[in-house]
Amino acid sequence: MQSRDLDIFKTWFTGYSQTFYTDDTEDNKNIEVKVRHTSYVCENAVLIAREEQMTDNNILIAETAALLHDIGRFAQYATYKTFRDNISVNHGRLGAEILREKKVLEGIAPREQELIINTVQFHNTFEVPAFEDEQKILFVRLIRDADKLDIWRVFAEYFHGAEDVHASAVGLGLPDLPEYSQKVLSCLHKKTLATLSDLKTLNDFKLTQLSWVFDLNFRPSFRLLAERNLIHRIASTLPQTEEIAGALAVVEQFVSEKSGLKRR
Repeated sequence: MQSRDLDIFKTWFTGYSQTFYTDDTEDNKNIEVKVRHTSYVCENAVLIAREEQMTDNNILIAETAALLHDIGRFAQYATYKTFRDNISVNHGRLGAEILREKKVLEGIAPREQELIINTVQFHNTFEVPAFEDEQKILFVRLIRDADKLDIWRVFAEYFHGAEDVHASAVGLGLPDLPEYSQKVLSCLHKKTLATLSDLKTLNDFKLTQLSWVFDLNFRPSFRLLAERNLIHRIASTLPQTEEIAGALAVVEQFVSEKSGLKRR
């Protein structure tokens, strides 16, 4: 890949995403969330890849995968008016289909196309598939980290922002009640991922997001997470109970050890 190839893909992305803007303010707000998200995921991917001392070519592949990782979101929203895969369509698979059908990547080497499309298709799985191809695993892990880092930003802003400025499709439609699930909370102590099927309240979703730290893969990802204070920004909107404080301490200690930075 060459940098000019990436420039071509950026131009294509801009033109493609613009076709989904409408005369509806709410629609445009939701589309803009994904355009902005994509920009930040690209920045995260490049930061991680550079700090991991990846080759220049692999950094270009990583940034292209980041640019296109959520390309399925636009058609998903246009059809279903939601970003919830469980009630619409798997946006990773849809994105891979769009890239193949529109031959977006045909100007680069077949191997590079394969790695990018595979990353788009599998970036949103619960766990990284057990590919025999180590490069496929590498890029999926990298984009998952870059994606999570910005999803935390999106929801930190969402949880702290005024309700009238929220993009309607960002939330999961969960009731904003003081309750939370002991099952979800226990995942933080076990250092395991909580599953969306266990969520009953918005607090459960916040705790689930905190469990995502146990799925991060690269030291730079932990450093960026710590430096941006994302865990605190989300945790500060949870009920201030002793058991949540205890679970949060487990999360913070894990991030501190993985990042090499001292706890705040």
